[in-house]
Amino acid sequence: MGKSYFSDALIREIKDRFYYVDTDPQGRRRLFFENSGGSLRLRAAVEAKAEYEKIPDCPERYHDISMQLRAVKEKGIRDIMQIIFGAAEGQGALVTELTSSQCMFRIVRTILENTGGTNVVVSSIEHPSAFDSVTVYAERTGREVRVAKANPETGAVEVEEVLRHVDKDTALISVMSASNITGSIMDIRRLVKEARAISPDVYIVSDAVQHMPHAVLHVSEYGLDGMNFAPYKAFGIRGCGYGYVSDRVAGMPHDKLIAKPEKEWELGTFPHPNFAAMSAVVDYVAWLGSHFTGSDNRKTLYDAGMMAIHKQELTLLHHMLEGSDSVRGLRHIPGVEIYTDTPDTVDRDLIAAIGIKGWDYTALREEYYRRGVTVFERVNTSLYSKRIVESLGLTGCIRVSPLHCHSFADIDRFLEITAAIAAEKS
Repeated sequence: MGKSYFSDALIREIKDRFYYVDTDPQGRRRLFFENSGGSLRLRAAVEAKAEYEKIPDCPERYHDISMQLRAVKEKGIRDIMQIIFGAAEGQGALVTELTSSQCMFRIVRTILENTGGTNVVVSSIEHPSAFDSVTVYAERTGREVRVAKANPETGAVEVEEVLRHVDKDTALISVMSASNITGSIMDIRRLVKEARAISPDVYIVSDAVQHMPHAVLHVSEYGLDGMNFAPYKAFGIRGCGYGYVSDRVAGMPHDKLIAKPEKEWELGTFPHPNFAAMSAVVDYVAWLGSHFTGSDNRKTLYDAGMMAIHKQELTLLHHMLEGSDSVRGLRHIPGVEIYTDTPDTVDRDLIAAIGIKGWDYTALREEYYRRGVTVFERVNTSLYSKRIVESLGLTGCIRVSPLHCHSFADIDRFLEITAAIAAEKS
């Protein structure tokens, strides 16, 4: 039997920092295992946004309150760029939109409207915001679209498969950091290195919406030209998406006010309440990191916190798959099917794609909800899922996505419910 990376006492502290971990907004007992669709909300993030939304002052003015709001904005930008994305100080530019999908479209459009090359490479399991933006702007600029296929056995896109499509005329490569259905983590570091050995000037972007709540990002270390994430899937708030662009992309012609600096991507006044919420997320992860490092450096604390989250989630994933002496894991419950399962779970985020024999996916999702578990079906009748699930050789799956704040007891309850549902069709 495995052991939780977080102590019971720490899990209790963590749960207290989130809304609705054990009950839903109507007070009903619930397991929210749909964090890939929009994670549990950090209390401090919601409260920070609410507090700053009360203030009418414009941060572009010069009195004391406005200057305080400007400081909130500047701290938020540093936290997003240097702490979360991992950009070197002064490197690159921040892209902000209402959604992370809009960020990806804006980044891809800018690159493909301002570069040479005759083809682009994108993976078959990209979120539509990445796959469609690459396809749309490749077609508008007269480039061939090459699709790297996922490995149905692992749920990942192998580096060798991507490189098979890359040549000296490749303008752009887009591969997500981790799959939003299988949790498989892509080897972006190796991909960037080996792709640039083929085409030194190729632009490479990565959708990190799924991966960012589970791991440390490394835009500068890896040499990426673009990346995005969504706060509402990372303990934060809805209504904002963030993107990073490298210096060479930041300086390309793009939508901006004419009088602004060449590498300025800000259009209008950035909302300081949203930045306050993101700083609250970084504060939380740094607080968690303080349990595992004695450093007082904010970036070091954040990285330690994210690494602890990853380790905790690996123990939860292993427990969900293998179970214990008293509760069978998903791999051992008769009738349960696990898709793209691999013996080694190190290169996976906390997601399981499953089915139960005899159950339609939509009916199964409804049955889980009736029993107090929120999960979601990804099926080939959905515009968001069709290409992805079919590229994995599936018609669909139930996506199970807990969060690091969950405990072994929470996983056990899910497994007991799963076994009861499976027994009904046996």
